[in-house]
Amino acid sequence: MRDSFVGLDQAGATARQLAANGTPVAVRWFDGGHDGGTEPNDAETLIPWFQRYLTDQGRQQAGGDLRAGMPLPAFSAPLAAQGGDREVRLAAPPRLDQAAAGATRVALAPAAGQGSAAGPGSADGAAGAGSGRGPARLLSPPGGDPAAMSNLGALGGALGGESSSRSGDAGSGGSGGSGGSGGSGGSGVVDLAATAAYSLAALPGQHAAFDTAQLTDRLDVVGAPRVRLRLTSTARDATVFVSLWRVTPSGPVSPRSQVVPVRVATTPGVPVEVDVALPAGTYAMAAGSRWRVLVSSTDAGFAAPTDARAYAVELADAGLALPVVPAEAVTDPRAGGGGIRSVDREVGWAASGLAALVLAVSVLAALAAWRRRRGDRRDTRAEDADVPLAVDHLVKTYKDGHRAVDDVSWRAEAGQVVGLLGPNGAGKTTTMRMLVGLIRPDSGAVHVLGQPVHAGSPVLDRVGALIEGPGFLPHLTGRQNLDAYWRATGRDPSEAHIDEALDVAALGDALDRPVRTYSQGMRQRLGIAQAMLGRPEVLLLDEPTNGLDPPQIAAMRPILLDYARTGRTVVVSSHLLSEVEQTCTHVVVMHRGRVVTAGSVTDLTSGDGTTVVTLGPGCDPAAVEDAVRSGRLGPSLHELRLDRHAHTLTLVSDAPRGEIVAAVVAAGGDVDSVAPRRRLEEVFLGVIGGDQPDERTRMDSLRQVRAR
Repeated sequence: MRDSFVGLDQAGATARQLAANGTPVAVRWFDGGHDGGTEPNDAETLIPWFQRYLTDQGRQQAGGDLRAGMPLPAFSAPLAAQGGDREVRLAAPPRLDQAAAGATRVALAPAAGQGSAAGPGSADGAAGAGSGRGPARLLSPPGGDPAAMSNLGALGGALGGESSSRSGDAGSGGSGGSGGSGGSGGSGVVDLAATAAYSLAALPGQHAAFDTAQLTDRLDVVGAPRVRLRLTSTARDATVFVSLWRVTPSGPVSPRSQVVPVRVATTPGVPVEVDVALPAGTYAMAAGSRWRVLVSSTDAGFAAPTDARAYAVELADAGLALPVVPAEAVTDPRAGGGGIRSVDREVGWAASGLAALVLAVSVLAALAAWRRRRGDRRDTRAEDADVPLAVDHLVKTYKDGHRAVDDVSWRAEAGQVVGLLGPNGAGKTTTMRMLVGLIRPDSGAVHVLGQPVHAGSPVLDRVGALIEGPGFLPHLTGRQNLDAYWRATGRDPSEAHIDEALDVAALGDALDRPVRTYSQGMRQRLGIAQAMLGRPEVLLLDEPTNGLDPPQIAAMRPILLDYARTGRTVVVSSHLLSEVEQTCTHVVVMHRGRVVTAGSVTDLTSGDGTTVVTLGPGCDPAAVEDAVRSGRLGPSLHELRLDRHAHTLTLVSDAPRGEIVAAVVAAGGDVDSVAPRRRLEEVFLGVIGGDQPDERTRMDSLRQVRAR
């Protein structure tokens, strides 16, 4: 009865099929399973059964009738209560897939302090639910987080706490939570366990509770209690989790420590009624006890909707239907304590320690969340609310001592396309990871629109990213992957701008094929489209042209420029310098973890005072460089740089361009061409390779790859 993996209804269905074929069947429920509890005593269950049907002596005693002389009743189950263990015996297992005929109804009302459905005084279920204080309002948070933890409700019951007789609340319990002993409750251990368990199962703003009045008579329940709810959702479906608790002075205790997931299709704003079968088992409901039906919008044991939504929950029928068995079906306690093993004192102390640990972890988690929110408020920069991306003094050192990022600072303004450049191992990807909170910097900060960035920052929903390649579910189509990604964000589908993203992907009919059939370029285009879903204000693309052919690269250029012209910001990490020069408005060049230069592409490649002379193959570039440096230009020559690979001289001088060309010719240079500006590649190689003594050393440095 403690098994959320295989329910008791499965055992009943199997037993009915076996019995229909003439097979002798005995069903015994016991307090155990995947979710804990105890096991039945083999000496009273399995051994007698095997002796009857697997030994010659047993078969001879019964003659030819297999069903004659069954050593166990057709159905039995422990029923824990004050005074010892009792046992229920029936002629057949109860049907759990349908409401029990003649079920006893107990009135339900909203729990004290909660404004929800009507009280039990209404004669008509629908009318009663519509009166009173109105429905309870439940919030289902985006991503289903935080989620209730209902499976800890057994902590109280595991200590034998299902029986209690304090403050007028008579002992009662369900065998699923009593450990079979039905021992007396009221200990401090049980109080601690009950309080910790219920506080984690009933999260503020995410639950509704409905209580019975104190029972006037003892009720022995075998099967699944039922309640009828009326649900209203802001979405096209509703998902809630329903459980049954016993109310004690120290706090509610779950006899079953299980929930029933309920998912129904709805029309937004239109209520729908649903009949809910609560966790099945045996419940010893003593006179004077009170019981609670708990409805939660989340549960850690199940997947919840990822979008933010709200529910209204009320009683469609203000009563709890209980499948009560007659008194004659319940036997007296058996001598010798057979049947089910009690929980010993060591287990009790272990469970109390676990309860204290769970409570401590919950407090620490809540404290961490509070400190994170407080830190976000402290670190928010109101003056940078209009700055899309600000990177300040980032430092990241790995465990092997390698400093991948060293005091990196730069900004990206609205309307800019910023190129993040650098050789392999420069720290570009590490920086990109820190921009979205994938890794934490050792020091420094990243702010998006004035809000601090870390893992789980709310401001990240305004950032789109493609970092280190796309990841998709291979069995889904491209369209399904994009749809699943957006639904996982929990945002309104109308905000996705899916058609614009599909235009970026430009996959045509392939959009409806499984992603496993895509080429690298097709996956890359789909990844860029995914990053642009929702038209984020900041778009981060790490090597977006990987796998794209030249026409596709050319087609991507106007897309990024047009995107930035809408006032958004694009950051592109790339090795294609010529493409960056044509696409980006600004660049940040990194080398060995540091920013070596930054600025607009126009300023960095400006022709003001700069002349680029391409030398022919018939001259010695190094000799020409030396001659020009000591030649006629004199003090008007501010900068001279030779690119041996490209055979170019870059001169920054106040002299007229004609004099500069004449000086190169006089120095023995064979001039092929003259340009008034530098290429971005020259700037890039100049700032990262200027400290290298020769071409070979410089190229070796550029080839270094350090994967991070």
